Amino acid sequence: MKAVVCTQYGFTDTLKLKEVEKPIPKDNEVLIKVQTASVNSWDWDLVRGKPFIVRLGALKKPKYEILGADIAGRVEAIGQDVKQFLPGDEVFGDISGCGWGGFAEFVCAHENALTKKPPNMTFEEAASIPQAGVLALQGLRDSGKIQEGQKILINGAGGGVGSFALQIAKLYKTEVTGVDSTTKLDTMRSFGADHVIDYTQEDFTQNGQHYDLILDVVGNRTIFEYKRLLCSNGTYVMVGGPFTRIFQLILLSPLISLTGKKKMTLLIHKPNKKDIDTIKNLAENGKLVPVIDRCYPLSEVSEALGYLAEGHARGKIIIRIEDKS
Repeated sequence: MKAVVCTQYGFTDTLKLKEVEKPIPKDNEVLIKVQTASVNSWDWDLVRGKPFIVRLGALKKPKYEILGADIAGRVEAIGQDVKQFLPGDEVFGDISGCGWGGFAEFVCAHENALTKKPPNMTFEEAASIPQAGVLALQGLRDSGKIQEGQKILINGAGGGVGSFALQIAKLYKTEVTGVDSTTKLDTMRSFGADHVIDYTQEDFTQNGQHYDLILDVVGNRTIFEYKRLLCSNGTYVMVGGPFTRIFQLILLSPLISLTGKKKMTLLIHKPNKKDIDTIKNLAENGKLVPVIDRCYPLSEVSEALGYLAEGHARGKIIIRIEDKS
């Protein structure tokens, strides 16, 4: 089978399309013929080996040669202990907890990492959901304790996680301000943002507004700047950003919590099938629309990651697996 392989840390030129052995499912695994996969910042981190924390247990070369965690496809075969799926079932999920491998024509995954794809959902839409949708949901609902009527700021609201978060926040009947670049303003408005801020034209930390909840997908401001934006009992949730900002948050957030009611917290990604099902049900019922910027063939995974790294994507970037056999 064809797969995009990464055997050393570096940049997009380290990714090579190769012929590799087709995997065989273990007793509790299913073999999936991958139709689509989505690109996440985690893939880019693992290609670069940065921040250094991603090299834990894999100091000199990537632990997983085939990346790609969010996948959608059809079940090709099942292990003898599999109970939830049959060959032919259309499935999707986050396989980062069971070996990665989505940038390939076939991949094996534990059955508990997968859920059935609704008939009215495309493979592209399904592959866009697992990490971005779950991070948005967990950030707002679990870490942020979102409540109806709150004023919410989403920094990076036009990207993958942000576009899900904006829509989820509006389902809670909140007043949402979305921050992103000029090209994403219309995207944010189309999904119900009450206010949009173009960070290239306006410094959102200096406009005098205060928020009950801030969801930060970018991490491009200091923790003290975000703290000033919070209401007296507000909550800041960091979903993504450079390691220097993450380290600053880990170091200082306990001190901030001791000196007042403001909360500063870091959301750690945890694959969660139940939360994927929640996002799936919202999308299936038309309450949430996955936003897809563009699609690339398997042979152009490196180009897709390069586009992701530029930070211009509106919503998710999808890999369509081409099988010409």
